Amino acid sequence: MAKESMKAREVKRQKLVKKYEAKRKQYKEEGNYEALHLLPRNSSKVRLHNRCSQGGRPKGYMRQFGVSRIVFREMASNGLIPGVKKASW
Repeated sequence: MAKESMKAREVKRQKLVKKYEAKRKQYKEEGNYEALHLLPRNSSKVRLHNRCSQGGRPKGYMRQFGVSRIVFREMASNGLIPGVKKASW
């Protein structure tokens, strides 16, 4: 389980990216790198990191479902993900 501060930091970064997206795109098209440099560092999309929406785990993230492999397995076993079931042969 990730620390709450790590999850909060990632949410804050996502908000900053969304807020400055238009400005960043405009400055890049104009070639105005000095103004781009003055924007907050965390407003860059590159600084985002995928995290599990429930546990906050940074590794083993399944992009299609937005959760880590561990949470995915629990949810699939409980039948919470439509169309996914445990294989047995």
